Amino acid sequence: MIKHNFSAGPSVLPKSVMEKASEAVLNFDNGLSILEISHRSKSFVDVMENARSLALELLGLEGKGYKALFLQGGASTQFLMVALNLLEKRAGYLNSGTWADKAIKEAKIYDDIYEVASSKNANYNYIPKGYDIPEDYDYFHCTSNNTIFGTQMKNFPKSPIPMVCDMSSDIFSRHIDYSQFDLIYAGAQKNMGPAGTTLVIIKEDILGKVSRKIPSMMDYKTHISKGSMFNTPPVFAVYTSMLTLEWLKNLGGVKAIEEANDKKSRLIYSEIDLNPLFKGYAVKEDRSMMNATFTLENENLKETFDAMCLEAGISGINGHRSVGGYRASMYNALSLDSVKVLVEVMSELESKA
Repeated sequence: MIKHNFSAGPSVLPKSVMEKASEAVLNFDNGLSILEISHRSKSFVDVMENARSLALELLGLEGKGYKALFLQGGASTQFLMVALNLLEKRAGYLNSGTWADKAIKEAKIYDDIYEVASSKNANYNYIPKGYDIPEDYDYFHCTSNNTIFGTQMKNFPKSPIPMVCDMSSDIFSRHIDYSQFDLIYAGAQKNMGPAGTTLVIIKEDILGKVSRKIPSMMDYKTHISKGSMFNTPPVFAVYTSMLTLEWLKNLGGVKAIEEANDKKSRLIYSEIDLNPLFKGYAVKEDRSMMNATFTLENENLKETFDAMCLEAGISGINGHRSVGGYRASMYNALSLDSVKVLVEVMSELESKA
């Protein structure tokens, strides 16, 4: 049976990428597996350089003073690294979801943090707007897409200070001006590769301005100077991320994938709005193109709907416990056909009810 993987992460990967990655496990370089090759070998150094270069190219940041890093520890470690490297006196954070809230908590360890706005009072079902960013702060931090609650920033503020963005769940999914950000970080396991590495895009001129001593492993300047090879990198995760970035480039880049993602999100949200058995969780203007969250109006139909999804090969649509209901994650590699299957099941449930 064909599986339709709507998992929020680790998530669906392109079939061609998985095939190439599988081949590399057996033979990547003259009989050596990608799992056993030295990270100092020319073959893997070339992989790392290509992956870093592709990341900048696809985001339109080549030659603009940015460096790309592939690090370990997930986005959660970036909550710490951002504060360690950039926070001197005070920073402003937009609290738009669980991960933004956790980023605030971690940053508070080092200094004063100000919430410029929050949607926590409504269980994060919308993106805060109309807030001011203090000009005398060190940086402003936001989260572009909130996986758990299905909300997404459609517009970003004009920040008078360096802007940092957690793009873990929507990087490479839509065309925006990425040069408006001074630092971007994103776990690979949504749109880029398997779990195990985190992409950091950083403008070099924002570094070196804090007075504290930064441990080598947590210092962005250390990793930049070593080309993401300060310690042994997650070789397989970086290699698979490189393959995924090559796949995206061959498709036509971020603009092309945005068109595909728009079709998928329009299709499922149309069904959610037209089908009386379902209700969307996020406010309409802030709905995520990556994660559609919705609930059943009649919980007595849950067992039937779950069984229908299972029979259709639909996987990974259970909602997070913070929201309940369902969550259909539609990352770059998920096909429009998979979304059509889910919509057909939703429509069939209505005909049976």
